[in-house]
Amino acid sequence: MSWRAGQPWMCLPGTRVTRGPSALALRLLGSVHRLVLQRRAPALALTYPSVGGTGDVGAAWTALRDVLVEHRDELRQQLQQAPQTNEVGRAAALVGGLHHIVHGRPGPVRLVEIGASAGLNLLADRFRVIAGDGRSVGPSTSPVVLDDAWHGRPPPRAARPEVVERFGCDTAPVDARTTEGRLRLTSYVWPDQKARLERLRGALAIAAEVPVVVERSDAVGFLQRLDLVPGTTTVLWHSVMWQYLSPTEQAAATARIAELGARADDKAGFAHLSLEPRRPAAGGRHEFLVVLRSWPGREERVLGTAAPHGVPTTWE
Repeated sequence: MSWRAGQPWMCLPGTRVTRGPSALALRLLGSVHRLVLQRRAPALALTYPSVGGTGDVGAAWTALRDVLVEHRDELRQQLQQAPQTNEVGRAAALVGGLHHIVHGRPGPVRLVEIGASAGLNLLADRFRVIAGDGRSVGPSTSPVVLDDAWHGRPPPRAARPEVVERFGCDTAPVDARTTEGRLRLTSYVWPDQKARLERLRGALAIAAEVPVVVERSDAVGFLQRLDLVPGTTTVLWHSVMWQYLSPTEQAAATARIAELGARADDKAGFAHLSLEPRRPAAGGRHEFLVVLRSWPGREERVLGTAAPHGVPTTWE
């Protein structure tokens, strides 16, 4: 099986994948991983580290070909489903950003996320983040440990953020409290990436105990309904989702964020925190920048850079 950008390819007989960033490999292998997690591909499961397998690539390839034939029709149908991930590692950037925010403006936080998937990063204050020098923030007993997650100049020391509300939106939200939701999120993590799987499973355990509301909505409609609340700082967060908005949606979302910022005052604060790929210089490489703007009064600041999955985040 091969792929080249800009060309449509046949993945399974009778299945056509259109041009563009269709995430063909993730769709296919996520669908196969789902079968393994459901214990419906026993020979392949023997090689998949996510279920205790050996990691033997040669044996996996042989078993995979058998799975593609045996489950051809089901896999063809699964390819029509868009991948859904909720990368918990990106909370390393969110937690550091929250420390910057509450250092400058102590008090309760309303944590809001657009493109939230299952809302797992809305639980970021419940995660433990360990810096490269061994220092850590967050609960010592957390089932989510982001190890070696902060490099460079650490965020300012601040009290643990007091999150009094956590809610968000997604066009296709996943309910992490259900078996189907947990299965879907896990299936789209590569089976040999044990660290990602462990932090996802830890976040799912927290989600079973801490309620998070993720409504089905596009980002612009959600932001139009969002308002500030006196006595709190509303922190709007998003990560690696801005690119999926059309230019019209990006412009509308940017305008609404500016409106909310203009409403902020000493009683009701507002901050916009993001981890998105940007080109700092024209023609340069994309970098995943942690960017913060707080109202009232502060200009946009680049706080640091991160790996695509958030760990490590390097602070400036």
